[in-house]
Amino acid sequence: MAPERNPRRIVILGGGYVGMYTALRLQRKLRRDLRRGDVTITVIDPQSYMTYQPFLPEAAAGNLEPRHVVAPLRKVLKRCRVRNGYVTQVDDAHRCVTYRPAGADEHAEQQIPYDVLVVALGSVSRTLPIPGLASCGIGFKTIEEAIYLRNHVLHQLDVAASNDDPAVRRRALTFVFVGAGFAGIEALAELEDMARDACRWYGIDPADMRWMMVEATDRVLPEVGPEMGRWTAEALRRRGIEVKLETLLKSAENRHIVLSDGEEFDAATLVWTAGVKAHPVVRNSDLPLDDKGRVTVGADLVAEGRPHVYAAGDNARVPDLSGKGEFTAPNAQHAVRQARRLADNIVADLRGKDRTPYKHAYVGSVAGLGLHKGVANVYGVKLRGLPAWFMHRAYHLSRMPTFNRKMRVTADWTLALFFRREIVSLAELERPHEEFELAGRS
Repeated sequence: MAPERNPRRIVILGGGYVGMYTALRLQRKLRRDLRRGDVTITVIDPQSYMTYQPFLPEAAAGNLEPRHVVAPLRKVLKRCRVRNGYVTQVDDAHRCVTYRPAGADEHAEQQIPYDVLVVALGSVSRTLPIPGLASCGIGFKTIEEAIYLRNHVLHQLDVAASNDDPAVRRRALTFVFVGAGFAGIEALAELEDMARDACRWYGIDPADMRWMMVEATDRVLPEVGPEMGRWTAEALRRRGIEVKLETLLKSAENRHIVLSDGEEFDAATLVWTAGVKAHPVVRNSDLPLDDKGRVTVGADLVAEGRPHVYAAGDNARVPDLSGKGEFTAPNAQHAVRQARRLADNIVADLRGKDRTPYKHAYVGSVAGLGLHKGVANVYGVKLRGLPAWFMHRAYHLSRMPTFNRKMRVTADWTLALFFRREIVSLAELERPHEEFELAGRS
């Protein structure tokens, strides 16, 4: 009689950068163990896909097909168990996690035990108690938010082109973004570029649009350095975009914007990209945390005092051994590289070998500012305009997971050389039952 197997259970919380890349590397490195049943890998995430966030602005602007900037987890992680649901509790004392499966009610929770836990839940938008923000604002972290914004912006052009009331037109054509980091600047620049291109089909003068960036600090894109940040702000202003530094959003009730400099106006669009915070499940767990709710880990990406718990990315405080700072920055570049090191260290643990610390010098930053426009600071080399835009695309294409997705993105870009982007608003997608309900009432 064959002895009963007790496989090592690896549970990965989150299917984003860290979660997917960790699982992808583990299933390759542990192929034989998985085949023999010595190891199981379970990935838990609310979505069935991983979103490559640097391409969200291009998807919102219509330069990329939305389905091409996401990677289906079940197709990529063929040797892993993918469970769609919401993690509600991490109980490390009993080595189990609780999650609510997709489609189940809040009382139908399940528990999954683990031997090795990877915490890769990432971050959520950090909002402030500003009147009207929760009801009128929207973030820019998911593909759903990106596509909603695309449809919303184009719909506002529809509204402006269909109304003669100056107040209605001004409100529809005013777009406010709060937070001048990568997400905010790239989203603003790409959507403004798209809207400006679309104005010709709506009979709208682009000068009638008002695009505004509101930033609490005295600079934009701090990741690319002061000089390139100033150039970015100047480039946006030359396009007619207002960049308000050292300014706060005070209120947004009923879409009436009130700023700390005293200016007030109505705006139909408010996008909030002013920072992120650790996932609430991490903050409420019994794992070792810092004052920001992130898991405290060593350079080997193992939680302090918990040799069976790993963490990386936005929800982890990772020491920076490159000497550039005390801790690594919460960006995609570090997340992808940390995931590979994390997976290798798990394999080392299983093989009884020593772990290797994570050390990676920051290569630099690239940002797209619309079609053929960009800014970059890579290895100290500063570029702007077309060369920076090309570098932005080349770098992120190289980081896009799977050959299939790389080819699809390349195909989208190639077609865009010969055909103008579509400007159709599918705002009705937000109300798919409206037509059916109307038929039932008639």
